[in-house]
Amino acid sequence: MPLELDQPVQKTVSCKPQALSATFPPRCIHLLVTTGTMSLEEYRHPSGPADDANNQKLQVAQLMFAALAPSRSLLHRAVRSLALLLPIALAACVSTQPPPQQAVRRIDPAYAAMYGPRLDEPHPLPVTDISEVDPRFLRREVAYYGREEPGTIVVDTQSRYLYLVREGGRAIRYGIGVGKEGLAWSGRARVGRKASWPGWTPTAAMIKREPERNARWAGGMPGGLNNPLGARALYLYDNGRDTMYRIHGTTEPWSIGQSVSSGCIRLFNQDIIDLHSRVPVGSPVVVLQGQRLFEVEDETRVSSAF
Repeated sequence: MPLELDQPVQKTVSCKPQALSATFPPRCIHLLVTTGTMSLEEYRHPSGPADDANNQKLQVAQLMFAALAPSRSLLHRAVRSLALLLPIALAACVSTQPPPQQAVRRIDPAYAAMYGPRLDEPHPLPVTDISEVDPRFLRREVAYYGREEPGTIVVDTQSRYLYLVREGGRAIRYGIGVGKEGLAWSGRARVGRKASWPGWTPTAAMIKREPERNARWAGGMPGGLNNPLGARALYLYDNGRDTMYRIHGTTEPWSIGQSVSSGCIRLFNQDIIDLHSRVPVGSPVVVLQGQRLFEVEDETRVSSAF
């Protein structure tokens, strides 16, 4: 009778476990049992005549095919699964996210107007770029916990702030940059004179420190947009004597909040114009060195209370 490829294993086949084990490699027997082609009981206790060698060979061939057929089916399913999963695996290796964008800080419209151009000036003042300046150094009104009387200017060189004390426990706070000369003096003084678009003459120490930059101005530099004193200047006097200490504008707005090599106390040009308009000659000034006007906790309260 011709062999039916899908014919199930016949239980009349007789073979001894030893003979079956000798014919099949252990892996094939394992497949037969685990895939359901032959039960473990059938393998251990086969039935039927034990002397039919041809029938045993036929059954062995049938068993081998039955063992290999599920293997081919399993292999086919594995190949199909791999084909379906391969695009997903490859996609996981390719980033679908766009490259990170550099954060652009949004400038408050009120500050954009505050530091905008001043075209009504004798030297028309362009907009000041504050995009890289820490916002805490921008002009604002804050709570003030000091003892000074309203109208007093308080310069806190360590914290990089200048306060103009107002009534009711308030103050206008300006960010400042502090130069070498700004660290050379502390104490109390008064505004001895004021100047709009002041001229500037470098000191001997400035010329020695930066001769390429300052030597050509030994005879004085006229006021203007390139003048390091900026748009305004306040000159501090002590008992009628010039202390050589200045509060002035700057041509380097990025330096606000920083310690710099030259100059005294610098503000944004728009800020020194504002301060200049608020303080008359004779206004008291307090300059602090090596100490903070407020503790860090108080500064937090000051910054948030406006």
